[in-house]
Amino acid sequence: MSGDAAGGGISRRRLGGGVLALGGALALAPIPFADAATAMGAGAGSAAPAGPGSGRPAVTLRRGTPARAGLLPGPLERLVADAEAFLAPSPAHPWYAGAVLLAGRGDTVALHRPIGKAVRYAAYDEATDTGVEFPADRQIAMAEDTVFDLASVSKLFTSILAVQQIERGSLALEERVASYLPDFGGAGKQDVTVRQLLTHTSGFAAWIPLYKEPTREAMLRRLWDEAPTSPPGGVYRYSDLNLISLQLVLEKITGRALDVLLREEITAPLGLHRTRFTPPPSWRPKIAATEDMRQPWSGLDRGLVWGEVHDENAYGFGGVAGHAGIFSCAWDLAVLGRTLLSGGVYGRARILRPESVELMFTDFNTDFPGDAHGLGFELYQHWYMGAMATPRTAGHTGFTGTSLVLDPTTDSFLVVLGNSVHPVRSWRSGSAPRVAAADHLARAVPVSPGRGRSAWFSGMAAGTTATLTLPPLRLATGEGRLRCSLWWDTEQETDVLVLEASDEVDPAWLPVPFTTMVAPSGEEAGTPHPAGSVSGWSGRVWHRLHADLADRRGRRVRLRWRYATGAPYVGRGVYVDALRVEDGDRTVFDDSRHGDAARVEAAGWSLSAD
Repeated sequence: MSGDAAGGGISRRRLGGGVLALGGALALAPIPFADAATAMGAGAGSAAPAGPGSGRPAVTLRRGTPARAGLLPGPLERLVADAEAFLAPSPAHPWYAGAVLLAGRGDTVALHRPIGKAVRYAAYDEATDTGVEFPADRQIAMAEDTVFDLASVSKLFTSILAVQQIERGSLALEERVASYLPDFGGAGKQDVTVRQLLTHTSGFAAWIPLYKEPTREAMLRRLWDEAPTSPPGGVYRYSDLNLISLQLVLEKITGRALDVLLREEITAPLGLHRTRFTPPPSWRPKIAATEDMRQPWSGLDRGLVWGEVHDENAYGFGGVAGHAGIFSCAWDLAVLGRTLLSGGVYGRARILRPESVELMFTDFNTDFPGDAHGLGFELYQHWYMGAMATPRTAGHTGFTGTSLVLDPTTDSFLVVLGNSVHPVRSWRSGSAPRVAAADHLARAVPVSPGRGRSAWFSGMAAGTTATLTLPPLRLATGEGRLRCSLWWDTEQETDVLVLEASDEVDPAWLPVPFTTMVAPSGEEAGTPHPAGSVSGWSGRVWHRLHADLADRRGRRVRLRWRYATGAPYVGRGVYVDALRVEDGDRTVFDDSRHGDAARVEAAGWSLSAD
């Protein structure tokens, strides 16, 4: 199935170019690079100057060590160990029969590991809720180059093809879809725009069984007759129908079928030799099997699906559809991710301009908090991006167990490809393996201490409270103050860091207001935190912190940081460094002094060099 929606209707779940944010609304001026893109002749898929002499390095991926990628080896080792744990019951059944894991940063793939089986089960026994295994000699182990049915990760390719056409001026983001496909405009869809298709704000239902129609023409008629379930632009609702409609627009304006567009505009320029719709029979031994598809859990009775598209609607369209149907391997997806992180270029091939990539990574859904979405890409989704999630982190998942996550902030990328519907879709739920892998890759990106060799680190455990408490300090003057360096990246609102104080007069722990500013910075006033707390995204940079303790004059005071996390997701955590308490011109605590540092009580916190 595409996205995370099953055949039975089970559903899941700085602006660039000419886009301006206006109070949550969007106004689009003419995209300034459209004319230039049209003049490119061969278009976005053609080779473009890059590398020597162009001012742009010819970035291509290569294998290397974690150190070469600027990553810590320990978290990558734990990434693999945790992924292997999901091959066992988790909790009742394996989350997947096998997976291919790929993680990297910059131009280096630091981890590329197959685990488990690409083909294990011949069928599913619903009476006993067990998988019927192939004989051992017919089972196939995962390999680095195993090809997967990407399911809804296919939507990213369709979206790239659409943005290419926007570059060339043949498609307009704010144009009505009906201006390209007149038949689309029926049943109240006349005002649906291209942007609304790309951001899932068209008003379409999440899913309808197009595959039940006897012919392609009947499937299209069902789509033309489908009325929005809400006014276009009024709600966010993830729907395969958006990308199916976009496919039809692309085929109309280019005169080429979607599989041809994919080959000519993306896979051939980038050298993605194991990425395509409808793989030939010769590929089958290298393809991960999916589901024993039978009713009632599937919409069709097809038996073991292996080497053919899993999604019912994509199957109805002959395996070529805008929402699902592309098969690919981990390395090819890493190349695609590297291309986008590099502004649309890979080696000497350019498929998009940097401004276009910026649009794809821009949140167009500011009216729908929690459903941040660029052009085709989902943004800032902890539920599968884990601690890699930032307002700029882009990615997508697929119902078969696939995912791609790109973090421009750290220039890192993660591919998790699992056959999680093998032998049956009901065996898995949620995205725990994706989250675990993303958490470990986020932790593998080191954070340099603000001062010295180490800083206090809160850890990344979910559903816990960690405290970092200073020893009792007597403040004799009215000029007491706390200074330190602070770095935080937490799940917004769910994970909160609070500065608290307790003394003889007020023995309860009470919040202490403070001010932060980016360090180093030309800021004078800084950002006040009157509640004494921070949460969410801070740019993954160090901030200087100042807290006024004048009201504690004459008291013996204790200060602590309390970091509380919710479940099941967390951010990258919190670092505190260069802790210093001053009382007028006297320093009463400085954690750079060994004796002072030894008196800190750390519960759940630890000193970390990274």
